[in-house]
Formats: sequence, structure tokens, C-alpha cells
Amino acid sequence: MTGTLVLAGTPIGDVRDAPPRLAEELAGADVVAAEDTRRLRRLTQALGVTPRGRVVSYFEGNESARTPELVEELAGGARVLLVTDAGMPSVSDPGYRLVAAAVERDVRVTAVPGPSAVLTALALSGLPVDRFCFEGFLPRKAGERLTRLREVAGERRTLVYFEAPHRLDDTLAAMAEAFGADRRAAVCRELTKTYEEVRRGGLGELAAWAAEGVRGEITVVVEGAPDRGPGELDAEELVRRVRVREEAGERRKEAIAAVAAQAGLPKREVFDAVVAAKNAGA
Repeated sequence: MTGTLVLAGTPIGDVRDAPPRLAEELAGADVVAAEDTRRLRRLTQALGVTPRGRVVSYFEGNESARTPELVEELAGGARVLLVTDAGMPSVSDPGYRLVAAAVERDVRVTAVPGPSAVLTALALSGLPVDRFCFEGFLPRKAGERLTRLREVAGERRTLVYFEAPHRLDDTLAAMAEAFGADRRAAVCRELTKTYEEVRRGGLGELAAWAAEGVRGEITVVVEGAPDRGPGELDAEELVRRVRVREEAGERRKEAIAAVAAQAGLPKREVFDAVVAAKNAGA
């Protein structure tokens, strides 16, 4: 009989938010794979629990090499608990490779639900929560970051991002350029911790605020694009959308067809807008 892989959510700030099952799983697992074993030690001390199983590190640097080892443990019947520094494993954290490999070997995978920075920030943002997209971390290079943002500039669902504090000002400035300075957003900092802060405003305003320096764990929530009916997009926006698709690798013909379908317009109208922009040197 194969074992079980358990993905366990850990507190994103306040250790009192740890789910009761977390302590049970930490105490009973045959193997505990932790993103940072020092943080795990602090967590177990706070919870008053001592793991009886083997504790191993499982982080970005050794994820590829350690996954086969853990899968063999699972195939042999072990109960393997996977924890990251905060939140749910595999959500912008190590874990996806192990889950995929376990599923391929027909190993049972379950979870201990826990705190989520994504859902917590979304709920606190004051922005629509009925439909949303989680975009994780943006590329570090400025050009790649702006391209990625332009790809979702027309997305109508609320967008959620993670970001490092030292890149926050550049990211918000890029968002203001791609989405518009007036697009509403919320910067959620140090969620559930002593200095928790939620800063709300337009992207341009938030970028100016962040330029002074921001510390802590950051989650950014951005309002979706305004809902526009067929035929309401101007020529400049049509051209911008075609360029975004071309930069992503699509041929111009396919990009024009896709933009036309999205906007509910004849392909000829989008084609004419692209040609006019080219002739104007835009």
C-alpha cells in the first residue's frame, strides 16, 4: 500500500492561526519536508509539538533532486508532510513538482487547509471578490514585467499578486503604466502580523507612496478592467492589444483575429486600426 502526501497550510503571520490538525500531522508524519527547517523548528516550538519522523529540507534549490527521494518514501507507504514558510505549499512555493510526481505514481494526496495570503488580501482589499485571478510573482526584469502586465490589462477579474518589498515601487509604477494610474488597487502588508497595513488607492498614488520604501510581506490586489461592450474600444486600445499578442509570439494575422473576436468587431476594423497606426509611425 502506498503512503500519503499531506500538504499543510502554515500561518502567514500569527501562529495562533495554525489549524489544529497541523500539530497532529507534524507529530505523526513519517517524514516532514520543510522549506526552511529553522522556521519549522520555531513553529513546532510555538505549537508545543515534536515531530517523531525525519525532518528534511525541501526548497527551490533542492526541489528537483529531492522529489524522487520523497516519492520513493511515499511509494513505500510513508506519510509525508509538506510545509512551507507560510501559507499553502505549491502556491508560489515549493510543492508542485512533488504533487505532480505523487499523482503520477498513484499516491494519495490530501491537504490540511490553512491561512492564505491570497484570500486574506482579496477579502480586505475592498475590491470585487466574486471573480479573481492569482498571478503570483511578476518577472524581475522591467521589460518582461511590463509585457506580462500588458497581457492582462484587459482582464475584467480582480488580479492578485505577490511582490518583494524592494521591488514594490517599480511594480506599482509598471502597473500604473499598463493598467492606468487611476485603476484601483490595494497593497496589503504584513497580513495578520503586528504591523498589518492595507493601503488603498489608485495605482499612480500607490506607486508614489511606495517610492518612499515599504517593508514586510506584500500582496497586491488590483481592480479588473472596466466592463466594455462590443464596439466600445478605441483604435489605440485595439492596436495595443494586437501588439501585446505579437510580443507574446503570435503572428499578426492571428493576433488581429483574436482581438477582433474579443472586442466583438469585424477583423477588418482591427486590421485597419493597426495599418493606420503603422502609417502614423505609432
